[in-house]
Amino acid sequence: MPAPIVFFDIAGPDAATQAAFYREVFGWASGPGGVVTVPVTGSVLSGALRQDPAGKVIYLGVQDISATLADILAHGGHIVQPRFEVTGVAVLALFTDPAGNPMGLVEMVAGAPKVP
Repeated sequence: MPAPIVFFDIAGPDAATQAAFYREVFGWASGPGGVVTVPVTGSVLSGALRQDPAGKVIYLGVQDISATLADILAHGGHIVQPRFEVTGVAVLALFTDPAGNPMGLVEMVAGAPKVP
């Protein structure tokens, strides 16, 4: 059986700024020491191994990418790639949080990625 992803961390120089950003934009509440528990789908539908500079991107499922990007900007994040469609795959966007961590968005409909 493949090894599951069981933990993640999103680093930044100011824990309070990071906590506020993820709370205000995505509704994540953090506890002592920055511990956060977030909902996940039953399984990750897919991932990618790609040839790019080393790094990782965590994709978060949201109902409305355009509205979420507006929230990201309002709370100190930056848009890297606005909403775009990958035909037959998903509707996506890329952003950085206030600490510069690269993140992605997947537009969701009824609990599944919206496929254009």
